[in-house]
Amino acid sequence: MQEAIFAGGCFWCTEAVFNDIAGVHSVESGYIGGANANPTYRQVCSGTTGHAEAIKIAFDPEVVSYDDLLDIFFATHDPTQLNRQGNDIGTQYRSAIFPLDDDQRAAAAAGIERAGADRSEPIVTTIEGPATWYVAEDYHQQYWADEGRGNPYCVATIPPKLQKLRTSFADKLKD
Repeated sequence: MQEAIFAGGCFWCTEAVFNDIAGVHSVESGYIGGANANPTYRQVCSGTTGHAEAIKIAFDPEVVSYDDLLDIFFATHDPTQLNRQGNDIGTQYRSAIFPLDDDQRAAAAAGIERAGADRSEPIVTTIEGPATWYVAEDYHQQYWADEGRGNPYCVATIPPKLQKLRTSFADKLKD
């Protein structure tokens, strides 16, 4: 089992996408890249801690590669928006990759190159870290599966991401 950490805006949205990928065993929402130890959701949302909302993915590299996860990450959020995703504005919503080793760092740089080849706007995704991972509060875990379908923001934001996933990466989906 390997892990990957990505920040692509609201962690509820990115978690929903990666839960559907074959070879992904778990997706955990959390905070990374800031100065405060053990930040709370309220603190991170204030935009003053420097943390990003992010997900930590546990995956089987025999089923899905880190490169595949990077390609899905870039295809299911807008990596050309600096410190925002749509109406979510602030550094906590930045597009960032937090490599866990030198191989992931090199792969992240190559992933940014691949993602930029098909876009007219420059990719603003950063490669950050090493940084400490902090697990988000329990109510953020599996948010889409548990209560997110009753949240108007999630209902407007997540289904288009899932549709893009199903259209572009059908061969990577769980059965």
